[in-house]
Amino acid sequence: MNATNLIESFSEFKEFKNIDRETMMNILEDVFRSVMIKQYGTDENVDVIINIDKGDLEIWRNREIVSDDKIEDSNLQISYSDAIKIEPDFEIGEEVSEQVFLKDFGRRQVLALRQTLTSKILDLEKKEIYDRYEDRIGEVINGEVYQVWRNEVLVLDGEENELILPKSEAIPSDYFKKGETIRAVVKSVEMRNHNPLIILSRTAPEFLARLFEQEVPEVFDGLITIKKIVRVPGDRAKVAVESYDERIDPVGACVGMKGARIHGIVRELRNENIDVINYTDNIQLFITRSLSPAKVSSIQLDEDNLKADVYLHPDQVSLAIGRGGYNIRLASMLTGYEIDVYRNVDESDDDVELTEFVDEIDGWIIDELKSIGCDTARDVIKLDVEDLVKRTDLEEETVSEVLNILKAELE
Repeated sequence: MNATNLIESFSEFKEFKNIDRETMMNILEDVFRSVMIKQYGTDENVDVIINIDKGDLEIWRNREIVSDDKIEDSNLQISYSDAIKIEPDFEIGEEVSEQVFLKDFGRRQVLALRQTLTSKILDLEKKEIYDRYEDRIGEVINGEVYQVWRNEVLVLDGEENELILPKSEAIPSDYFKKGETIRAVVKSVEMRNHNPLIILSRTAPEFLARLFEQEVPEVFDGLITIKKIVRVPGDRAKVAVESYDERIDPVGACVGMKGARIHGIVRELRNENIDVINYTDNIQLFITRSLSPAKVSSIQLDEDNLKADVYLHPDQVSLAIGRGGYNIRLASMLTGYEIDVYRNVDESDDDVELTEFVDEIDGWIIDELKSIGCDTARDVIKLDVEDLVKRTDLEEETVSEVLNILKAELE
């Protein structure tokens, strides 16, 4: 096998691996130089000539002509008597160039050369895949499910490169079959055991952000900015958006007419509920919006410790907390504040009928209080001891005991 045939034997291989011809020739030169080093101990006096267009390769070994009794290194020098056998006109001090052919290496060396070349090209291909996907971290890709295992899914891209979707990066309700098309974001790329390991994710906030870019033109064009995304994958997500154009409603643009734009995203995320929130630098207003759909009555902020006490009407507390506590948890993640919710109870809502105290207060005392228009505990507490004594037949000591019982109940 000559050099040309060796190059051509790899022609189809290098095209399949998307390696350009110039890179292929550089690899060939490095491989042949390594063979020359093994054969002669050095390649400093070797010229490897490659014609990229024709695919030709020639190896020339250059040696200095010295007198027969002054040879110190046969790899770098040639005796005068041997030189004139090649060309009678040679003189001492000149340089002899001899072409080296593959057949001079022997079959074993040629096979080793082929293996080295194959290994180098495979390594180059792996590096090319690594570099390409490292630049695509954060991008959404489409792939085909090739194999489903217990803890991960093997996905092939359009060039049949292997990608991994771990179970921890899949939405809990995800269910894939072989041959099914899958969308996910490239989360990370690393070299493991000299092979590129490309990790995909469907739970990362970046995946939801890319989906918004695909479904909402204003987000893709930069007219609407996604400030922050927090998720409980498969259950709920909150997305804070901001518009730099006063004419554009960021929330309305993201949701679309009758939810047309966001419905596609929700389906992709296995019916994950998505709250789109209008971002603001006013932290109280931002917390109020983040707790949607609950209606907040008031907020007390502790900016030093990043804590917020939120007060709501009793019927709004469950909405603020949400199913499984997801709403308040996501609101805290979105705003960066630890949020505690409290009932904002009106006195009338917290009042108690006097008849409820029959186990602690004698019935005739309750009747006496009701006779002066005091039907509830707060009706009694509003009056002082002297007033109650004057308006009823009760003694001061009895009135004081009743007030203590009622106050203890309402505190």
